[in-house]
Amino acid sequence: MALIDIISILVIFILLFARMPVAYVMLVVGMAGYAYLTTPAAMFSISVQTMYNTFASYSLIVIPLFVWMGYIAYHAGLSSRIYDATYKLMGRSKGGLAIATIGACTAFGAICGSTTATAATMSAVALPEMKKYSYDRSFATATVASGAILGVMIPPSVIFILYGIASGQSIEKLFLAGIFPGLLLMALFMLVAYVQASRNPDLAPPGTAAPLGEKLKAVVSGGVEVIIIFIAVIGGLFAGYFTPTEAGAVGAFSTLMVALLRRRLTWQGFLDSLNDSVRISAMIMFLVAGAAVYGRFLAITGLPAGLASWAVELPLPPVAILAIILVIYLILGCFIDALALILLTVPIFYPVAINLGFDPVWFGVIIVLALGMGVITPPVGANVYVVAGVDRETPVMSIFRGVWPYLFAIFVCIAILTAFPQVALFLPNAL
Repeated sequence: MALIDIISILVIFILLFARMPVAYVMLVVGMAGYAYLTTPAAMFSISVQTMYNTFASYSLIVIPLFVWMGYIAYHAGLSSRIYDATYKLMGRSKGGLAIATIGACTAFGAICGSTTATAATMSAVALPEMKKYSYDRSFATATVASGAILGVMIPPSVIFILYGIASGQSIEKLFLAGIFPGLLLMALFMLVAYVQASRNPDLAPPGTAAPLGEKLKAVVSGGVEVIIIFIAVIGGLFAGYFTPTEAGAVGAFSTLMVALLRRRLTWQGFLDSLNDSVRISAMIMFLVAGAAVYGRFLAITGLPAGLASWAVELPLPPVAILAIILVIYLILGCFIDALALILLTVPIFYPVAINLGFDPVWFGVIIVLALGMGVITPPVGANVYVVAGVDRETPVMSIFRGVWPYLFAIFVCIAILTAFPQVALFLPNAL
């Protein structure tokens, strides 16, 4: 069985390096492996059943709902008002525009849930302002690419949803667990931007000061909308009024209502939001289906259970094994998309974490942070390429050079959460 596992993993990586679509790779390898270990008839039966159950799953409805929620906000211009509010509040300080961008990424993450969508949106909104004030190109673009990670830390988060599906954990608890770590990472990113701007003022000249009246007007215009939507979604989960799936519907409806009341969503923008949401949701759903079939194959080989037993017997403390897992995620994240990586690896590493005594919700937060490293590290760093696609004047390698201080901040955040797990677990345990 171990040989079959190794061969399947090698085949997956070979096909991924050949740029085959991840969903197809996991589906085909899973079906082939299942047919080899059982029979072709059993393989077709289990594959059809697994894929049907995936696409018919009530709990997965939350994915297109939260994705649509983010695209409504984007096409309605809500992201611009969020950035304007944070810019008016923080733009005058050292590295103020960069700090404002990080704050805006956090706020937009509260109504988006996708790191690449946050990167694309904030690139279009923040980079022109930073160029206007002669910000260093590498520093400005790296700030946007890194700050977009907050889009998956602050709930609602598609990555947390996929981790919950893959591990069987409560999506509600995962959402709650991401709030304080997300705010901690935001503070660390802001500190990184401030320190860099303080050490080298040429990187980030300060912006213009805004009168108090303008600040209040901008906060009311951009901040109140986000607060209303966030409270509607997360507040309802806190109070137990609805499930995570229902929260997705409430979030999409709230965002749509805000956009309509503001008269900022055009008919074409509405159609574009639907088109973008269907495209992204179909990709995610097929990834989940392919990963589910591959997971069935792994289950009959016994790899997850065997790996868990082997890890527990290693003469190393649990924290050292966790460090090894994080290094593996960092390496794999350089080559594999975050959505695919979490579905590919959670069935393998989740049993290891449980056997080592780690809290499954806390482990989910750590994994999401680890995946955040992957979206800004070469050669695949998705956020970097999204920002480079919007800002075609800055070379990709310049953006990669600028992300290292923010990558260090993620390491620090993981270390703090490892030393103090209650940063992530306080809200889920309290509520």
